[in-house]
Amino acid sequence: MTVNILHLHSSFDLGGKEARAVRLMNAFGKAARHVIVSGVDGAYGAQAAIARGIDYEIAQTPPPLTGKPSVARYDAIARYMRRFDLVLTYNWGAVDGVMAARVFSKGAPPVVHHEDGFGSDEAERLNRKRNFYRRMALGAAHGLAVPSEKLERIALDIWKQPPARVHRISNGIPTALYAGRAEPKAIPGFVKGKEPVVGTLAGLRTVKDLPLMVRAVGGIARNVRLVIVGEGPERAAIERQAAAMFMAERVHLPGFLPSPHRYIGLFDIFMLSSESEQQPISVMEAMAAGLPIVAPRVGDIAAMVAPENLPYLVDERHEVALRDALSALVNDPEARARIGAANRARAAAMFDDRAMVDAYVRLYEGAMALPGVLRA
Repeated sequence: MTVNILHLHSSFDLGGKEARAVRLMNAFGKAARHVIVSGVDGAYGAQAAIARGIDYEIAQTPPPLTGKPSVARYDAIARYMRRFDLVLTYNWGAVDGVMAARVFSKGAPPVVHHEDGFGSDEAERLNRKRNFYRRMALGAAHGLAVPSEKLERIALDIWKQPPARVHRISNGIPTALYAGRAEPKAIPGFVKGKEPVVGTLAGLRTVKDLPLMVRAVGGIARNVRLVIVGEGPERAAIERQAAAMFMAERVHLPGFLPSPHRYIGLFDIFMLSSESEQQPISVMEAMAAGLPIVAPRVGDIAAMVAPENLPYLVDERHEVALRDALSALVNDPEARARIGAANRARAAAMFDDRAMVDAYVRLYEGAMALPGVLRA
């Protein structure tokens, strides 16, 4: 039996939630057929990571996922959903799929909603109207999947979800892939030299605050190269900041690149500057590759990294604090090696993706009441 799964994404450009969704699609193999909808028109960059042989398509004429509350729009979404065995919705931009199942419950397939974090508009404080809307909509979901302890607390305490409906499932990666040697030419246009390399993997979005990263790296009193792997609307802002810091030639923006295990080891230090994170997959990837992490103490990052790495997480998300943490590691290669080894061991022990895949398989099969169907 092949099950038909509909994925309603806020956006399907590659980021943490998209990487996980693709990993699960690849794991299900021929047991499932997938249709993907993005709430942002044309944002389908993550499809490049879907493995050969996976049966999927990008929906050609999907109903609109965003817009003002409308019974007609909910009806259109609900009608579209009824042709599937399971509907998976992702983040605020797709929560109307859950609301459609609530308003038009007759004949609706089971829905599992996923929340992975917030944009800039909710990075500091959750939106009260959105909280109320989430409470209303999520009553129709079979389950709510979250990766972090912080999101689990929000789901229980603010969105008032019953504990049995909330499933905290840690993100995971194939950690063994990252233990190998990086490929020297895996980043187009970049050749690693003697200068230390700070790198990150991120969608170029405002919530990642990548101009702040440029300023922090530019403040270090020696030549350091910065590689930002990802694509998005903030590219021009990053380029302007690099030019203003007279470091345009030291900032590399190769765009989206699949298979991070091929190139993340070319970095010496991994960095985040985000306004909001939960349990970043990119941090897991950097840890598995044996890198130290410099980042603000947002989300679950402090609980993720090895104890040796904790002094390099900053309480104040400011360029001076980030610069100082970076400088300490840039000038101490022995510390980088020691912390990186501790992070690699912790990633292998805590974040291998076999447990993640098993947990999502149980959740999805339970929603469909079809035990074993996704293990085929």
